[in-house]
Amino acid sequence: MTQAKLALSRDQVLAYRRRVGALDQRLPAGADSLRTVAWAGLQDSMPRAALLSIHARVQGTLPTSWADPALVQVWGPRFSVYVVPAQDHAHFTLGRYPDDARGRQVAEDAAERVRAQLDGRRMGHHDLGEGLGVNPNSLKYATTTGTVLIRWEGARQPTVWIVPRPDIEPFAARVELSRRYLHVFGPATPLTFAEWAGIGAAQGLAAFDALARELTPVRTPIGEGWILASDEAMARGTPSTPAPARLLPSGDSYYLLWGANRELLVPDARGRGELWTSRVWPGALLVDGDVAGTWRRANQNVSIQAWRKLTNAERGAVEAEASSLPLPGPPGPIRVRWEG
Repeated sequence: MTQAKLALSRDQVLAYRRRVGALDQRLPAGADSLRTVAWAGLQDSMPRAALLSIHARVQGTLPTSWADPALVQVWGPRFSVYVVPAQDHAHFTLGRYPDDARGRQVAEDAAERVRAQLDGRRMGHHDLGEGLGVNPNSLKYATTTGTVLIRWEGARQPTVWIVPRPDIEPFAARVELSRRYLHVFGPATPLTFAEWAGIGAAQGLAAFDALARELTPVRTPIGEGWILASDEAMARGTPSTPAPARLLPSGDSYYLLWGANRELLVPDARGRGELWTSRVWPGALLVDGDVAGTWRRANQNVSIQAWRKLTNAERGAVEAEASSLPLPGPPGPIRVRWEG
């Protein structure tokens, strides 16, 4: 690796990620903002997680904002449900197309079976698998052809349909996916990109090699990595003032991390164990830009576990944030319960 010419502290890395992720100051409502906050996709594997990720970043978020025409759902990185910009879905699907002949054949065969069974219709994922006599999860491989979109309401089965194959080569789509990953998750390495995208290490390295002229090497407390040269000024710049409080849902991109990046975000080992559990992750509580605890929701009840004693002002900011969650028709006003 080229010797890093830019040193970034932990605070600088996290401030950059918050700023580029619109977590310090919400963006104005509108399609452009939705596309911006979904630039590297919004994981939606937990029901309406993407909606809450949007709410943390965009003003005036409504319960239906996740279904705005500017956005679509796909089986994205690691075949998880993702909300992505509608005009850019190829990067999140075709960008993960296998390089090997066998992998490509699996993807193409799955796509052909789906296309033939649907015959221009839309159908539930499980119903589709049952009609074909296969495990419906095997049909997810079709997504890497770029021809499959889904819609998952958060309950029951996703609805699946076929769209025309995107007019972009798989490698070009993967390079763009890596560019988006670097913008949102940088500093990063080819291996962290490959792990996030659910592709092979060699595929991640090839994508970074293709971006070589666009990258700036950096040194961080957890080792060397890369950022986009176009993002260097923002990384060096004066951090913006953190928001008083944000409630990030399970799988939010700000903490969708592995390995040393988790240590960078949450230095305390006990906190890491509570945030990145072996089962479904809780949400992350941000207070003045720091991860200060976890939260969970059951209907209108929001339970918050703070890792430190919060001031009255901080608790008030957290409760106000919870009260503003754009939940789709809860049975009553949101109630906050502090635990511990």
